[in-house]
Amino acid sequence: MELLTERYKNKIKGVISCYDRIIFTGTIPGICYAEGMTNYLKFRNIRIFDYPDFASRYRDIIRENAELIANANGLKIEFIRNSKSRKEDIVRKALNKEEKKTGVVYVLSAIENCPTYKPWHNKENHHTYLKGDISKCLHYYFYFYDRTYGFGYIRVPTWCPFRVQAYINGHNFLANQLRKNGIKFNLIDNAFEYVSDYDKAQEIANTINIDELKKFLEKLASKCCPVYKKFTEEYHWSTMQAEYSTDIIFKSKEQLQPIYEGLISTAIHTVKPEHIATFLGKKIHHNFQGEMGNSYNIRIEGSKIKHTMRDVSIKMYDKMGFILRIETTVNNVSFFKHYRTVEHRDRTKSQKLSNMKKTIYSLNDLLSMLYSSNKRYLNFISIIEDNHIGKANVKKLSENVIEKSRSYKGFNIFDKEDNSFLQTISRGEFLISGFRNKYLKKYLSGKSSNQISRLLKRLRLHGLIRKVGRTYKYYITTFGQLVITTCLKIRSLVLIPELNFIRS
Repeated sequence: MELLTERYKNKIKGVISCYDRIIFTGTIPGICYAEGMTNYLKFRNIRIFDYPDFASRYRDIIRENAELIANANGLKIEFIRNSKSRKEDIVRKALNKEEKKTGVVYVLSAIENCPTYKPWHNKENHHTYLKGDISKCLHYYFYFYDRTYGFGYIRVPTWCPFRVQAYINGHNFLANQLRKNGIKFNLIDNAFEYVSDYDKAQEIANTINIDELKKFLEKLASKCCPVYKKFTEEYHWSTMQAEYSTDIIFKSKEQLQPIYEGLISTAIHTVKPEHIATFLGKKIHHNFQGEMGNSYNIRIEGSKIKHTMRDVSIKMYDKMGFILRIETTVNNVSFFKHYRTVEHRDRTKSQKLSNMKKTIYSLNDLLSMLYSSNKRYLNFISIIEDNHIGKANVKKLSENVIEKSRSYKGFNIFDKEDNSFLQTISRGEFLISGFRNKYLKKYLSGKSSNQISRLLKRLRLHGLIRKVGRTYKYYITTFGQLVITTCLKIRSLVLIPELNFIRS
């Protein structure tokens, strides 16, 4: 990222990274699973097959409460029949932009899928209990405007187990914080066109008070889904989806567009699956299963490239023509791993690398992961974008190096063997965790350990890799990443298309 912003510093106003879309899920712990709901009914001597009657009483309470909220705010509940309608567009179009009203500003309702339970009698063991099921029920969307968190909504189902969903926008939250701190800004279409103090704004964006956010969500749930109090438990909040964007704000469209066109065309050809894994801090294993790849779309607003790995994606697009936005979206936060305190079955605790918890309290750790993802991607495209530096580095790579009167030849990017070796050391897992001689051996068929050691020596002398202390572990240097990425670009955009043209 520093490479790109430094190169075009005269064309850039500033850079800001923050959460964009965050969706939280609220569940009532005691009844969020069929077993818990079964135990709840049995403890209160309610027959399992009376569950529908039991749940319908709470449905009526939620409906009456929705009517009361709408009437108290001078609103009418709008029922959405078309499931393909974008609810947020309907609300934003209806709202008066000049209105400074806070609280609930619009209420929608729709019939949508929801998790639920059904009574079941097992004829084999003669046990009666509830089974998990998917059904449809009426949902209410309460759209609000809050002085701290801005515009958002809470989605409330009318059927048990009352799993609610809350949405807030990180750009709106940051805008309100900037306003409180006296920092001037201009927010247009969910993006900052201008901020008077980008460093201070970034400092604020990096600080999220989880306790205050949790209190706000609990207040929403208490107001819009009051039936949870009947179960004498609080909602447990987890992160369902999060988007984190990094915006490089250029001074004009004319200054971004020539750069953006080059970035898009190069990224389409050069970003491979192993690179996507590297951006996300992951390794690709031989048994990996799931969606992975690139997609390119041309929209009314401009073009967009998207790289996907299972539940996470990275997008690059030009927002409003003058903002280069990199955005990482995660639909399952446990995709990421980090070092955290893990409690074992024997109740002992230890620090170890483990999947991130979905709880709202992981939000700040998630911020760090998503920011790193954006930064890796920006560093990659910064390298492939600069032709002048790339050519100079390739020339330096091809020159011989002399050590203790002995000459070590350079690397030829068009040589099949040299190129294969450079591509191997740039694999995603090696960029993250480093590599050893024995790791390379399984990818370089026919090469002995001694031959690989000599190749590693050449790489070290040419500044492509560095050794970790007194170990036999190596990492690629920044110069090495620059050179290898340039080689990839030359082969993908120049050499391979030219060969295909000659064959045809």
